[in-house]
Amino acid sequence: MLSLSLEGKVALISGGSRGIGAETVRLFREAGAKVVFNYRETREHALALVEECGGSADCVALQQDLSHAENGRSLVAAAVGIFGRLDTLVVNHGIWPPQDAPIATMSSEQWDRTMGVNLESVFGLVQAAVGQFQHQRTTGQSGAASHIVLISSTAGQRGEAFHADYAVTKGAIISFTKSLSSELAGEGIYINCVAPGWVRTEMSQTALNDPRTRARILSTIPLGRVATAREVAAPVLFLCTPHAGFISGEVLNVNGGAVLVG
Repeated sequence: MLSLSLEGKVALISGGSRGIGAETVRLFREAGAKVVFNYRETREHALALVEECGGSADCVALQQDLSHAENGRSLVAAAVGIFGRLDTLVVNHGIWPPQDAPIATMSSEQWDRTMGVNLESVFGLVQAAVGQFQHQRTTGQSGAASHIVLISSTAGQRGEAFHADYAVTKGAIISFTKSLSSELAGEGIYINCVAPGWVRTEMSQTALNDPRTRARILSTIPLGRVATAREVAAPVLFLCTPHAGFISGEVLNVNGGAVLVG
């Protein structure tokens, strides 16, 4: 039987208490990894997920805001402190301000907040994780490979009117993926990106509940529906296994055929 196993691995998944992040936590635990994930406010969701995934011996939830680079560095340090090492980082957290904001009137506060959560903290997470991977390699603690998967969006490829702040950050994530892969693949550090389209999560529910908005969204998706969170989490898992051993710097589109670019 074919197995996507992560036995013996330690993964840090940001934004892991709900939506795509929670499904990623579940799948990584099903694959045998020990998992640390963070949450910002949803403590009840986070603790319930820990119990669902076998308890704190193998799955740990940490309350950590991610809006600055130092927050990301602190989260990596905490994860390493819990399980002693790190093999995989999945950068899943992010915000999408749901109200339309024309660029002529978008507030500096919204722009800065989106940049902080969706980019600055990502820099801190990645920087600290790469440093940990390199330390493990130089001290003989590293396995065959280390993995980082960044979550982008179709908005990072084709833009999104009235949500330029979000689209800019997700486009930067794609460029970050390709730059990091060119820099780090030779060290056995695999960097890839998953770019979802519309996914049924709490973040998207307001838009999907509006009949006119939902109809417009579905008209752009050849498969005629939005994704489930698990349909995004599964490709993330795949990219962190030996079955993806010759994939680095890739943008994997999970969008029902909506954006056919990489």
